[in-house]
Amino acid sequence: MIRVENLVRRYGSTIAVDDISFEIAQGEIVGLLGHNGSGKTTIMKMLTGFLEPTAGQITVNGLDIGEQTRLAQSCIGYLPENCPIWPDMRVVEFLDFQACLHQITTQAREAAIVKVLKRTGLEERATESIRALSRGYRQRLGVAQAILHNPGIVILDEPTNGLDPTQILQMRSLIRDLAKSATVLISTHILQEVQAVCERALI
Repeated sequence: MIRVENLVRRYGSTIAVDDISFEIAQGEIVGLLGHNGSGKTTIMKMLTGFLEPTAGQITVNGLDIGEQTRLAQSCIGYLPENCPIWPDMRVVEFLDFQACLHQITTQAREAAIVKVLKRTGLEERATESIRALSRGYRQRLGVAQAILHNPGIVILDEPTNGLDPTQILQMRSLIRDLAKSATVLISTHILQEVQAVCERALI
């Protein structure tokens, strides 16, 4: 499903990622565990095609992320650490816009939005302004846009960051639900998060 070989990323003389290799099989829930500044976000940006590696190869579903970027990205749902959401939009408007970006047809769009609203527990918030949402609901919205196109791989960068204990439990439950139909990779610096939801960890 995901294969990373000898991955390197340099910023000038600084080595952010140093010769990393790993494989993630279909249907796994894997945690990318490391302290802040250890390169987790950099790895995820390279896995999703938003950052070019200095060296190494990334294969997603048999597709080379460097040579077949758009095709590989269509298989991935990605929640960045700071999800870019527009506070002046309503929840349903934002998801409709994201559906357009994912090239979901007009006929299929409404059903896709209804489905993700239900999966992420946002049904009652659908017509609310994003500005009015709590941090926990904004994170759910970030997950909703990531899974809107029903990807086979879901990559979540620090999905529980900044959430209260109740919201963390809700996010863990959502991640387990996602894993029923997708391969899930999450990054965190908290060991308990990996123990709570992941089958194994990459440290």
